[in-house]
Amino acid sequence: MPSEIFGLPIHPLLVHATVVFVPLAVVLVIGAVLVPRFRAWAGPLPAAVSLVALILTPLSTASGENLEHDLPHSALIERHAELGDQLLLFTIALFVFAAGFWWMTRTGADRSRLPSWLVMVVGTLAIVTAVATGVQVARIGHSGAEAAWSDVGS
Repeated sequence: MPSEIFGLPIHPLLVHATVVFVPLAVVLVIGAVLVPRFRAWAGPLPAAVSLVALILTPLSTASGENLEHDLPHSALIERHAELGDQLLLFTIALFVFAAGFWWMTRTGADRSRLPSWLVMVVGTLAIVTAVATGVQVARIGHSGAEAAWSDVGS
C-alpha cells in the first residue's frame, strides 16, 4: 500500500473515512435493533455500512503501519497502533451481528422457523458489539490525537 497520495500521508485520509463509517454503522445497527420502523426503512443498510467499516479497518491499520515506520519511535504511536489493530475484531463482529440480525428480521422472512429468543440474543449481541465498537473507535481516536499533537505545545 502506498504511504502517500498527492504528497499527503494516506493514513489520515483513510482514517477520516473510517471515523465516519464505523460510528455510522454503530448508530444504524443500534437503531435497526431497537426501532422496528427504522429497521423496516433501513433494510440491509446497517449491515452494508458495517461491511464498508470492516473493509476500511484493515486499510487504515495498514496505512498506519506504513506511517509508523516513517516516524521516530514513540510510546504514544505504539499505543495508538495497538488499539488500532484491535478494531478489526470489533468490526468483524459488528458486521456479523448486523448481517445476522437483518437476515433474521428481513421483510418476507419466514419468522416461524426462528425462535424469538434467538432473534433477541442476536439483537442484544449486535447492540453490545456496536457500543463496544464505538468505544474502541473513541479510544483509538483519542490515542491518535495524543500521538499527533503531543509535542505541539513545546
